Amino acid sequence: MSEAEAKSTVLVVEDDAVIRHAAVAMVTDAGFSVREATNGNEAIRILDDGLDAGEAVCVVVTDIDMPLGIDGIKLAACIDRRWPGIGIVITSGKVRPAPGDVPTDGLFIRKPYTEEGLIAAIRSVMP
Repeated sequence: MSEAEAKSTVLVVEDDAVIRHAAVAMVTDAGFSVREATNGNEAIRILDDGLDAGEAVCVVVTDIDMPLGIDGIKLAACIDRRWPGIGIVITSGKVRPAPGDVPTDGLFIRKPYTEEGLIAAIRSVMP
């Protein structure tokens, strides 16, 4: 892991607690700092608060199918508009994004993903 990666924070957005905890463990084991959110609204609050505190997130890993109105596709579009420097990895085991749903610099990976696949995806979208 590079020094830049060691200082990088990844936000994992996943409503399924088991999958979220597994993803957080994978990202932590790879040496990144990790924040977690259970839905898109919480993720946006974390991103806003992080900027205010000077703790910017560099990559967001988000599931597509989430509750409370902001699914992963809408969250990715919001991040792409408001924070264009944040990398985006979109995941799903059920839904395949339509063309144009994944931001240009973003990446989609299918669940179940491996630790190697997730970490490679995160590194590939890092600013």
